[in-house]
Amino acid sequence: MRKKNSRRLPVFMLAAEFLILALETARELTGFVVTRYRISGGKWDKGKGKCRIVFLSDLHNRVYGKNNDRLFKDIERQKPDVILAGGDMLVGKNGYDYRTAAEFMKRLPLICPVYYANGNHEQRMKEHPKAYDQSYREYKKELVEAGVHFLENESARFLCKGVPVRVTGLEIPGKGYAKVKRKEPDLRTLKSCIGECDRKSLQILLAHNPSYMNTYLKWGADLVLSGHFHGGVIGIPGFRGMISPALKLFPEYSGGFYKRGKQAAVVSRGIGNHTIPIRLFNAAEIIVLEF
Repeated sequence: MRKKNSRRLPVFMLAAEFLILALETARELTGFVVTRYRISGGKWDKGKGKCRIVFLSDLHNRVYGKNNDRLFKDIERQKPDVILAGGDMLVGKNGYDYRTAAEFMKRLPLICPVYYANGNHEQRMKEHPKAYDQSYREYKKELVEAGVHFLENESARFLCKGVPVRVTGLEIPGKGYAKVKRKEPDLRTLKSCIGECDRKSLQILLAHNPSYMNTYLKWGADLVLSGHFHGGVIGIPGFRGMISPALKLFPEYSGGFYKRGKQAAVVSRGIGNHTIPIRLFNAAEIIVLEF
């Protein structure tokens, strides 16, 4: 009898661990956290007060509460000066409707100015309109009419508490997202898309895919904001996320805050999910940047 009981114990423990992990995944899939980063030094300290930016990425049509009220109210509660959207707010795939993302994004200019750079989902809908049963053109039109500023290899300037800011939205060539035969954009490619970095202003670069972070930093941005990796799906505490959309294990920039000398990078773990509906030790997040 003792031998049988001793054999059952490891099986019971394994089942209990699996249940705990399943419950944690379910919890993380239904909520989000507010992650705050404070940046100081150099250009960051020249303002007349605290500048607050909310960064959102990878919503993928996710809904939190009726009409996304829970998400909207939490963003409003942060009292941001500017909202930056880093792409993949919708799902660029047949059988999906952009309406959920559009209705949410159209509300954000009621809080403050909103600047939007495309991710791979918006970009492929734009570049291959005949392949999709939803229209990027109509989606963009609705958002622009509501006051959202799109940055498609373009830049915009504004003052944030007296600090001159230039925000640039980068669209890399589509092959930069390929799982096989991927073509990595180099510095020359970046400059052909968005020109030179503005060294005098506080230069923010919205670059959806963090795979090429070292090239973005070489371009000269003071702050790079990315997403795309969804935190690596499963987070390994004290290390990195497990896998990237390009199926690379333990990607270097899977999610979090990274300081590189006087430059900084923030990679969002995303506010939604797509393709792989799993989150473990990897909460969805609104990011608040303060300087």
